[in-house]
Amino acid sequence: MRKASSISALLFLGFVRSPSSKLRFNALRSYCDRISPSSIKVPGPLTQYKSLVEQGKLQHDPNQEAVAFQLEKLLGRLEQYEKEMAEYHERLAKWSTERENERCKLLMEEAESQQKDDVWKSVTNQGNKFVQRWLSRKKPENVEPGVGKWVSYLNRERKLDSVVGRRPTAPPAPKGLYIYGNVGSGKTMLMDMFYSATEGIVKHRKRYHFHEAMLKINEQMHQIWKNQVEEKSLHSSLSNWVMNLPFDSRVKEWVAAEERYKQEVQMKNILPAVADKFIIDWQADQKGGSILCFDEIQTVDVFAIVALSGIVSRLLSNGTVLVATSNRAPKDLNQDGMQREIFQKFVNKMGEHCENVLIGSEIDYRRVIAQSQRSMGQVHYFWPSDSIALEKFEKKWHEVTNQVGGQITSSTIRVMFGRTLEVPESSNGVARFTFEYLCGRPLGAADYIAVAENYHTVFISGIPMMSMRIRDKARRFITLVDELYNHHCRLFCSAASSIDELFQGTEEGALFDLESFQFETETEGSKLRRNVLAEGSVSSGGAPTGIVSMLSGQEEMFAFRRAVSRLIEMQTPVYLEGVHSLHPHFQRQRREFENIYTGNIQPQLSF
Repeated sequence: MRKASSISALLFLGFVRSPSSKLRFNALRSYCDRISPSSIKVPGPLTQYKSLVEQGKLQHDPNQEAVAFQLEKLLGRLEQYEKEMAEYHERLAKWSTERENERCKLLMEEAESQQKDDVWKSVTNQGNKFVQRWLSRKKPENVEPGVGKWVSYLNRERKLDSVVGRRPTAPPAPKGLYIYGNVGSGKTMLMDMFYSATEGIVKHRKRYHFHEAMLKINEQMHQIWKNQVEEKSLHSSLSNWVMNLPFDSRVKEWVAAEERYKQEVQMKNILPAVADKFIIDWQADQKGGSILCFDEIQTVDVFAIVALSGIVSRLLSNGTVLVATSNRAPKDLNQDGMQREIFQKFVNKMGEHCENVLIGSEIDYRRVIAQSQRSMGQVHYFWPSDSIALEKFEKKWHEVTNQVGGQITSSTIRVMFGRTLEVPESSNGVARFTFEYLCGRPLGAADYIAVAENYHTVFISGIPMMSMRIRDKARRFITLVDELYNHHCRLFCSAASSIDELFQGTEEGALFDLESFQFETETEGSKLRRNVLAEGSVSSGGAPTGIVSMLSGQEEMFAFRRAVSRLIEMQTPVYLEGVHSLHPHFQRQRREFENIYTGNIQPQLSF
């Protein structure tokens, strides 16, 4: 996950290279994976924003300042919310333990009734009328022979509600924010300022981009499904404890069937189970509040609508504070009218828990920053594809790889769901690919996330002008740019045209036609989701047989404009200076440095 915006990074984190090319720390901004409890507390988003404006790193915009002010107010309400959620989780843990104990008690009582019922039937068959009359008086009146498992399950749940009570209600959470507006208007920057400031205030925090969130949902759904399937095995822990019960084999089979049915009910409601693990680290103390920062909410297909509705609604109902960004207002997200009823419930739920805030600026501030902060002689985007530009691109490759040292080799990196990706050329966090290798094959967000997490500097050659003929490659390239940007990679490109002309089409025709074109593509998310529950993997070939995304030309225009805007920002000094602070490669180095530093100091302290 990207830990903060490139722009807000500069004020509070000065992780730079010294003249001797060794890593040096000037300051440390704390995030969800901070390395030291003594890290300096990050100021609120309004303070960060005003400071950047004063330094001339941002151009003042009243719309942005208004959003920063609202985020600042939300931040101020979180401390009390955290205390209330900690108390709520204590009540919830106590309730869960009592309910499970009572459920087992009820199940055993029903099993005893089953056992007595068997004895009664046996005696009846033998025709012993005296014993039959005596046992009939002892027969529980509430036993309902032949009752269905569903009715039995519901009856047991109702009894538990009356004995233990219903699940405790989470305290009212502060209303979150749904920030929407044009590309480059500062949505992500402001959200990341807020996210960085929540460290140390709220225990459970996550920041996801849309692609990353969908992949995580898929991964967790598969894991939950796999675990539940394994638990249905005859050799599972369920069978073991049932076999040790003091009942005959028929009653034990009945208990096992009831337990399996409970698991099946839970399995059918898999999205709430995924939601419960979406933010909170269950290995750690789960008490406390939770915040979800969700960048670029989209509804690209039916799965996205169903998954987002189920998971976000569950999180909001359980007290999670949501701060989200999107290009569209919530009601306009579902342009194609897919799953209208589910989508409307999702919009209504967000309306209850979030304030909708429009950043009304028509200015793409990434361009403003790029124009005012030209990279001092540092060229990262080489065009057109002539001999001069290609020679400069090759020279830059050799220059960068010489700087990082090490031998240029091929390597293999791990991708989600047990897959791998071959990297043709790499050296110490620097990798090189061709456009065709990354975008001309059936790769998707999972592959691009793996590249972005493993390499802080990426070279891509042979980038063509996009046209309808290669529209699937164009979508993959947009996803690739999104992930490189989200992970704060340094990007060097060799392309056929300037950034502004990249998505303007060719002599073969425009990339989209707003009046008649509906973008129909083998969306990589759909390919990734196909059979993911059953297989936990992704097929690399064949036509898509699952959900096919039908996106309007207007939706595609948002995506193209976002890609262009991000490519422009990725050339600016303010972005490039943040690479050494924010990329996962350097964060890992920083943690390793801290571990070594702590290890060296500890013996001296002990001595």
